Amino acid sequence: MDRTTAPAEHRTSDAAVIELLRVHNSLGIGELARLLGVTATAVRQRLERLMRAGVVGRTTLSDAQKPAGDHTGTPTTRLRGRPSHVYSLTEKGRRSGGDNFRDLALVLWNEIRRVREPAVRQGLISRIGSAMAGLYRDEVSGDTPPQRLESMAQVLRDRQISCDVSSSSSADEATSEDGLSVLTSYTCPYPELAEQDRGICAAERLMLQDLVGSTVHLSECRLDGAACCRFTVGNGGALSATAATCNKPD
Repeated sequence: MDRTTAPAEHRTSDAAVIELLRVHNSLGIGELARLLGVTATAVRQRLERLMRAGVVGRTTLSDAQKPAGDHTGTPTTRLRGRPSHVYSLTEKGRRSGGDNFRDLALVLWNEIRRVREPAVRQGLISRIGSAMAGLYRDEVSGDTPPQRLESMAQVLRDRQISCDVSSSSSADEATSEDGLSVLTSYTCPYPELAEQDRGICAAERLMLQDLVGSTVHLSECRLDGAACCRFTVGNGGALSATAATCNKPD
C-alpha cells in the first residue's frame, strides 16, 4: 500500500546500519563492520536484506573515486584496479526515518474540530474529501459507478484495508445499472480520527462520491454500533445539492 515510505519495521541490527548510513551518507563494508563491531560477513547479510527491501543502494567506485582515507582521515590500502563498493540510503530509506504522519493528522483534525462555523467546517471537510480523491484518482478505473467502486475497493485492499463490494439487486454487481452497489469496510482507515467525531466519515464518503461519480450514502457505521461501515452507491442520477453534507449527524 505504500507509495512513499519505507517498511515500517526493520530488524534491530538492520536499523543500526540505516542509522549509520543516515549519519555518514555512504560507507563501505569495512567501515560499517568497524563501526558496528561485527564481522564483514554479518554486515553483508544486513546490507543484502536492506537492498532487497529497496532501502539501501550500492555504488561501485572506480580507482579515481576511491578515497585516500576513511571518513576519520585514516589512510586505507586498496589494490589498484580492484572494484570497491559503498552503500547509501535510497530515497525510500531516507524517508524511513520520519513517519509522524499519525500525530500530525490528529493535531490537524483537532484544529478542524475547533472550527465553530458549520459552513466553514463543512467546506473544509469537502475540500479534504476532494483532496483524498485526488490521491487515488489515477488508480481508479471503470466506465460505471459499480465498476469504479470495485476498482476503489481494490485500491483500499492494496493498502491493507479489508473491504468488499456487493449489490443490493440480483444483477451482476460489477456492471449493473439498476441496483445499488454497496462498499462494506471491515477496517476503519482512520480509527482514532473517527472516534473523535464523524467529520472524517463525511470526508471518506465525499472521497468515494468523487471517485465513483454518483451519490454515496453512509448507510451503516461502526460509530452507531454496526459491525462494519457500509457505503451505498446509487447508479445514475446527478449528484444532489446536499452531497457536501454528512449523512450522519455529528
